[in-house]
Amino acid sequence: MRTVDVARRAGCSVQQVRNLERDGVLPSATRTATGYRIYGEIHLRSALAYRALAAGVGPVEAKKIVRAVHRFPLARVLALLDAAHARLDAERTELRKAEEAARAISGEPIEDVRASDAMSVSELAAALGVRPSTLRHWDAEGLVVPDRDPARGTRRYAPAQVRDARIVHQLRRAGYRIAPLRALMPELRRARRLEDVVSALAARDAGITARSQALLDGSAALSAVLSLAGADLGR
Repeated sequence: MRTVDVARRAGCSVQQVRNLERDGVLPSATRTATGYRIYGEIHLRSALAYRALAAGVGPVEAKKIVRAVHRFPLARVLALLDAAHARLDAERTELRKAEEAARAISGEPIEDVRASDAMSVSELAAALGVRPSTLRHWDAEGLVVPDRDPARGTRRYAPAQVRDARIVHQLRRAGYRIAPLRALMPELRRARRLEDVVSALAARDAGITARSQALLDGSAALSAVLSLAGADLGR
């Protein structure tokens, strides 16, 4: 096959095929007497495996996995796949914990609030297990906006703001990004709607499911590469 043939069948550009070969994702192509690249089935299968895996684990990790097929023993390749599955499993676990925590935190009543119940940045950071700079970043992004001490200007977190911080902390641990949280938290502060948090977590869950499916598809495509690589290397 020519470069353009691989590109068309793999659904990528000619330049991307060349880049994948340069990065070791595709084995080195043979060359004609005039310098044109000639690709075989293993090159096409490697490109297809890369594209499938990239949707599941990202392009950097996908390159590492497919490149390993051409450079390392099978055990190394399988170890990389195992690690990718383990990361997705960890994300799912954090997501479940975040949903359970959000339900519990959102249901907590806040009554008989006193000024002495407020927490400083350092106190809240210690309670959450984060750095004070993290709370300052959340303040700057509008996620958890504390009150200010009128005399000293320092941040003071009232119980309602502490609850917001706990929800943000759980959502961030579950992999939720700053931009969606920036849109969610003002609504949550106004309405205190648990369904907003649950909806956010459901969207995250759908993303993990899509990546899991892509990783499954990528693993199947990688199996074809392994078979061809084994034949080429006499394994």
